[in-house]
Amino acid sequence: MTPTHRRPQVCVLGSAEPGSKAYELAGEAGERLARLGLTVISGCGSPATRVAAERAQLAGGVVVSIIPGADSPEPDWPATVVIPCGMGDARNLLMALAGDACIVIGGRAGTISEVCLAWLHHRPLLPLVGCGGWSDSLPQNPPDERRNSPILPWHSVEALEHQLGALGLLHLPSPSNTPSP
Repeated sequence: MTPTHRRPQVCVLGSAEPGSKAYELAGEAGERLARLGLTVISGCGSPATRVAAERAQLAGGVVVSIIPGADSPEPDWPATVVIPCGMGDARNLLMALAGDACIVIGGRAGTISEVCLAWLHHRPLLPLVGCGGWSDSLPQNPPDERRNSPILPWHSVEALEHQLGALGLLHLPSPSNTPSP
């Protein structure tokens, strides 16, 4: 029997409104993550995180959605797996820990909370830059001076893919290279 390997997981954090460049890039990022074989973690609570999940699903990807409430969302929720945690805003810790890296798009207070938690737990941060919002300032203003994890900015899905490669998240082991037990 050939052992299976966990797909790398990437969280999509943040917020951006429909019609904005950041929103469009969020959708493109979700689709690219799926096409690269990465699992997308998204709360789907903001337009940007929801469009990333929708586009990832349309591309055939796996989407895990960790939602703050205790009840399952409506049937059209854009996720392969839904985890209603019943923790409210404390859910932000689960989001921060669920990814091997965290993409940050725009953002408000909830996003800042998730970013700080990801930083404390040494998760690489990939902020979208050049589109406005809080993520624009993250490369020059990390959460603190500790340099807990890399901050790798991106401005296009090609740049995002390059940063994911730099983190080693794109080189999945192939079954032919896996030793048999």
